[in-house]
Amino acid sequence: MTTPEVPAREWRGSHPTSTMSPVTDTMAQSTTSRPVTRVKARRARLVLGRVDPWSVMKLSFLLSIAMAIVAVVAVFVLWSVLDAMGVFDSVGRTVESVTRSNDNAQGIDILNYVGLGRVLSVTFVLSAVNVVLMTALCTLAAFLYNMAASLVGGLHVTFTEDV
Repeated sequence: MTTPEVPAREWRGSHPTSTMSPVTDTMAQSTTSRPVTRVKARRARLVLGRVDPWSVMKLSFLLSIAMAIVAVVAVFVLWSVLDAMGVFDSVGRTVESVTRSNDNAQGIDILNYVGLGRVLSVTFVLSAVNVVLMTALCTLAAFLYNMAASLVGGLHVTFTEDV
């Protein structure tokens, strides 16, 4: 048994289903309908009136140690990649040929200045100085914040709950 083919109809303007209202399921509604109450979001207004300098010092020390570790690893990886690409050999040959003279048979060897050991030792020293300075500056900032908060009342923050 074959079904007769219905010729395609061309609509003038927009398709008729685009203007139809959505179909609602009447069976899904319960017989006892409750009014929908909207839950109001809770708000909490807090004031950051004091920061403990000891906890700021501990946190800034740990974060600066983490930054120092990241810096040392990043310098090591960068130096290794540059060395694997042959950048130091190429620059070293160029610097040696430029600095070579008749009375000095050998030019300046750049790896004496930018060798891995020297670069990592400079990175360690700068990271240690950074740890000391960051810890001291953050602790000083905590003391300054406490003084300013006692004058102006602190930092007012409002927290709201997602609903």
